[in-house]
Amino acid sequence: MSASIDLSRHDIADPSYVEACRATLEADGALVLSGFFDADAVAQVVAASAPREHEAFFAGSTHNVYLTPPDPTLPDDHPFNRQVVSSKGLIADDQISSDSPLRDFYDDPEVRAFLCGVLGIVEIHPYADNLSSINVHFASEGRELGWHFDNSSFAVTMLLQAPDGGGRFEYVSAVRDADAGDMAYDRVAAILDGHEPVHELHFEPGDLVLFRGRNAMHRVTPTKGDTTRLLVVFAYNDQPGVSLSDSALQTFYGRTN
Repeated sequence: MSASIDLSRHDIADPSYVEACRATLEADGALVLSGFFDADAVAQVVAASAPREHEAFFAGSTHNVYLTPPDPTLPDDHPFNRQVVSSKGLIADDQISSDSPLRDFYDDPEVRAFLCGVLGIVEIHPYADNLSSINVHFASEGRELGWHFDNSSFAVTMLLQAPDGGGRFEYVSAVRDADAGDMAYDRVAAILDGHEPVHELHFEPGDLVLFRGRNAMHRVTPTKGDTTRLLVVFAYNDQPGVSLSDSALQTFYGRTN
C-alpha cells in the first residue's frame, strides 16, 4: 500500500470505513478526507513540483460552463455561450517523475479498490493517453478556474499548497441533470450573475477530495498573494482504454503527446 497514506486515520481496507465514506459522498456530493497524505509526502511533492511552474502549460482561452464550443445559433449573452476565464496552468502525467508519491498513490491497487468502493463502481482505470492521468495545477496570484460542470461523473483531487488568500472552491449542487439533457439555463445565468448563493468546500494540504461535479456547477476563485496554489488531480475512468481527443489534449495541454 502507498506509504504516503496516513493509515492511522484512514483505514482504506476496512469495509465499514469505505461504506461510511460512500454514504457521505452520496449524501453531500463531496467527501473531504482530512490528512489523507502524511505531511512528509506532501512536502516531498511540493518540493519537487513548485520549482517547475515555468514548465506548466497555461491555456489562453475562455470557455462556457459546459466546456463545449459555443452555439452560433444562440446570442452571445445566452447562458450557453457566456464565457468565463480559466487561467491556471498544469504539468501533465508524463512530467511526473516515476518515484513521485503521487504515482505510488495513483497506481496502488488497494487505493483503486478503495475508490471503487466509495464511488460505487466496479473498475477504475488510468487514461490511455500519456498526459491526462496525473496533473499538477498551478495558480499564482490572480489565476483562477472559471465556473463549469465536469464531463466526468467524479473527480479525485488533493491540495498540495494553499495560497495566501483566495483560491476558494465554490459550488452549487444539483444545478442540472446531465443524463436527462437538462441544461438549466436560468440557474446557470443566476449563478454567473451572482444571484444565487454558493457553498464553499474547505480543505487543507494533504486532504483527499472526491467531488461529483457533473451536475454541480463549481469554480476556484482567483488566488491572492505570493504563494502559488498547488493542486493535484488524479484522473480515472470506469472503463479501460479511454483517451482524451486530440482537440481536448491540445486545449488542456497545448500538445497531443
